[in-house]
Amino acid sequence: MPNELRPTPTAQGNPTEKLTKVFDTKEESEAMVVYGLLESSGINGVLTSQEASEEVLPGVGHMEIVVPDELAEEARQVIAAYREAPETLETAEPDELIVERPEGGGEPAA
Repeated sequence: MPNELRPTPTAQGNPTEKLTKVFDTKEESEAMVVYGLLESSGINGVLTSQEASEEVLPGVGHMEIVVPDELAEEARQVIAAYREAPETLETAEPDELIVERPEGGGEPAA
């Protein structure tokens, strides 16, 4: 749903937690893909819409994703891997689709 904040532990957690912007785009669909990618990598963040008033500046605005400060670097690495990925998944080798986490060697938590 457009302009909806999805509930996450970050959004509902510590109100004094420092958040860092790791991604922004004018395309809502791209923001949703990146948000889902981060979420599937175990990085909880907040997706927001920064829109100007339609009466003042129609069509001006963007979507952004913020994450807890301590996860910002990991989130940037996941986003960079997404941007460097092959254009189509059909041409990707299986090892190109794996993003290893710095801690735990990419193994799922027990």
